[in-house]
Amino acid sequence: MYTRKIFILLLLFQIVTFSLKAQNTDLQAAAEAYSKSEYSEAVELYKNILETSGESALIYYNIGNSYYKMNKTALAILNYERALLLNPGDKDTRFNLEIAKLQTVDKIEPIGKFFLSEWMESLQNIYGTNAWSKIGIVSFLLLIGSLVLFFFSRKIILKKIGFYTSIIWIVFIITANVFAYRQKQKLVERNYAIVFTPTVTIKSAPDTSGNDLFVLHEGTKVLIKSQLGEWSEIQIADGNIGWIKNNDIEVI
Repeated sequence: MYTRKIFILLLLFQIVTFSLKAQNTDLQAAAEAYSKSEYSEAVELYKNILETSGESALIYYNIGNSYYKMNKTALAILNYERALLLNPGDKDTRFNLEIAKLQTVDKIEPIGKFFLSEWMESLQNIYGTNAWSKIGIVSFLLLIGSLVLFFFSRKIILKKIGFYTSIIWIVFIITANVFAYRQKQKLVERNYAIVFTPTVTIKSAPDTSGNDLFVLHEGTKVLIKSQLGEWSEIQIADGNIGWIKNNDIEVI
């Protein structure tokens, strides 16, 4: 029995080790291809890593950089956006995304948000789901420590410290869990997309006979509100709504 368990553990260890070595080899090869300006090859190598190892903010970021060098702006924006879904606090990705957006045709003025809502969203985007979850766990452990200090300390000053720090940690726990949930919802819902058709006319109804509302160009980010057959109802940053064919967009 024990021999069999040891054999299984050794086999799992070898599989993990082999996977890590293969990933590192592909990473090195992709970085080398990028440094030689062989961007298409770098993209393929990075995509192989995604297929074998799952989603990674760093890999999406590198793919975005490669596409940007190839002047494929829409693909660059798509991959930068995917990287930010996983790691919303990465300043390099956000900066490169803004640079890529400068290459797009559509300059849409977004609807103004209430300053408190905008501030909360900025705070939420400092970290991703995993980081906020860890903050919540650490805050919970510190809360227990503060409660122990409050209930079992004999000195008044220590009781006060325990009481007030408990309130602080409760606020941290609630905030971290709310932010972790909201970041998780972004990953699960995937209701944003990038326009991939050079020029597309947005319709008033999910039909080619619908009235023409406005025109969008590749690289523009849209919110998918609903879907009907081969059509998606989308909303752009300025609040305008219309219908677009599914094959004209790529979900982030």
